[in-house]
Amino acid sequence: MKNDIQNREDLYLIVSEFYKKLLNDAEMHHFFSEIVANDSLEEHLQVLVDFWDNILFYSNTYHKNAMQPHLEKNEEFPFERKHFQKWLDFFKQTVDENFEGENAHVIKNRATSIATVMEIKVSQIREQKEKNN
Repeated sequence: MKNDIQNREDLYLIVSEFYKKLLNDAEMHHFFSEIVANDSLEEHLQVLVDFWDNILFYSNTYHKNAMQPHLEKNEEFPFERKHFQKWLDFFKQTVDENFEGENAHVIKNRATSIATVMEIKVSQIREQKEKNN
């Protein structure tokens, strides 16, 4: 039996293993090329740990707008449905490989909600741009 997610160290394990999958995937790695080129992956992982720590444990560690950088990245590299699905599949797979329990269940559900909202927002922006052109 695997342990449940209990702390920031567990969250760091999830995000670091998750990013290994993303960075090694031909359809996903280009979204992160700037982070890698700037040698800021570790800093980015810590921001993600803050984000998930806040989401899962209500730690008040994340104070940024999570949507904005994704909307900006979408301008450079448009997100498609397959990207959201792959992101979600990799995330859930990483959680399942390492943890089980209530917090593991909650973080996967929250990830699904976040991916869904982000995909809807990106689609709305795309539709609005098409309408204006």
